[in-house]
Amino acid sequence: MKKVWKWLAGVIVVVGAIGFIILFKVYSDVKDTVEEVYTPFQKELSVKREKAIDVTAKEPFSALILGVDARQGDSGRSDTMIVLTVNPERGTTKLLSIPRDTYTELVDTGSKDKINHAYAYGGMEMAISSVEELLDIPIDYTAKINMESFVDIIDIVGGITVENAFEFDYEGEHFAAGQLELDGSKALKYVRMRYDDPEGDFGRQNRQKQVIEQVLKKTISVNTILNYKSIFETIENNLEMNIAFDELINIQKDYRNSFSTIEQLYLNNGTGTMMDGIYYYVPNEEELKTLQETLRQHLEI
Repeated sequence: MKKVWKWLAGVIVVVGAIGFIILFKVYSDVKDTVEEVYTPFQKELSVKREKAIDVTAKEPFSALILGVDARQGDSGRSDTMIVLTVNPERGTTKLLSIPRDTYTELVDTGSKDKINHAYAYGGMEMAISSVEELLDIPIDYTAKINMESFVDIIDIVGGITVENAFEFDYEGEHFAAGQLELDGSKALKYVRMRYDDPEGDFGRQNRQKQVIEQVLKKTISVNTILNYKSIFETIENNLEMNIAFDELINIQKDYRNSFSTIEQLYLNNGTGTMMDGIYYYVPNEEELKTLQETLRQHLEI
């Protein structure tokens, strides 16, 4: 019997050692990946903050996620613009998708235009500053994602399943109403279509959220974990962010509960307007003011 227990103890020690090595390897690869994608964006402290936030003190922070649709021969526009505010004391996150056609001031240009043109005209700095001006809040962290990378990531996780609200065709692909199985290429077309959507850009935003949610669910599966290296390589080639590794670790440790309660905010009571033959979405001033106050309160500023 003692021999059996010794054998079992030996197996446990070996399995534990292997597990530790795997975890250390994953941690090491995560650190390498975060350091690879870290980009300061050459942006000074926001004019809307007196001092930089300190995540070690569990201060609320904001983040801007840009999904850039950069195709060959084009610098790209930020077709997806999502703002998050995270408050660890309240344990909540607020999420806002900014309509890409939103008519607003493009900082440093002295003129108004679609907000998604800010990135095309002035890169990350103009995009960040213009979002800050629109929402009247500081942007603490920013991540820029090449939307083309979703093709590779979705294929790595084995495709996704979505519930399509209505039938449509886009770029030679037919999307029936109901549950659909999508590979990376089809998923990218699924989120790009907007002109045939009854809800316009708002419907497109909802499909984007669908896809992101399904990708997140698939990335925690066993098969995906085994393919984590491929995902990391794709991330390194398609993501830039100004969050350092130590800050990311602190956020993961101290802010984790904040992401379990996500409230979606909307900027959807504006007016669609044609100017010189170009469509713009003009925000409702009262709704925008309420939204600004909500975000500022959540950031405790």
